[in-house]
Amino acid sequence: MCNRCDHVLGPARDNYKKGCLLYDRDPREVHTPIVEGSFSFSPDPLWVRIVEFYCPQCGTQIETEYLPPGHPVTRDIEIDLDALKARLESSDLVIKDNRLEAGQ
Repeated sequence: MCNRCDHVLGPARDNYKKGCLLYDRDPREVHTPIVEGSFSFSPDPLWVRIVEFYCPQCGTQIETEYLPPGHPVTRDIEIDLDALKARLESSDLVIKDNRLEAGQ
């Protein structure tokens, strides 16, 4: 879920980025050339792309990745939901004010 508007981005066992809007940026827009010429210190779009991820409901930017062109979107987090549920059931973790906290 988006932590700003509570929009559901997808199932917790899947990559949340699949539920986001993507903006595939030209790296030269973000890192403008410092000097003129072929070696401008600006990333070459043939070697890198910048992918921004946004909540489709409220437009909050959630993540940014620098990837080689053609590389699939990465999966940067995988939550062990079964272990999390077990810890909640054993009171090792508790939920207070919609946040996880250590149990007593």
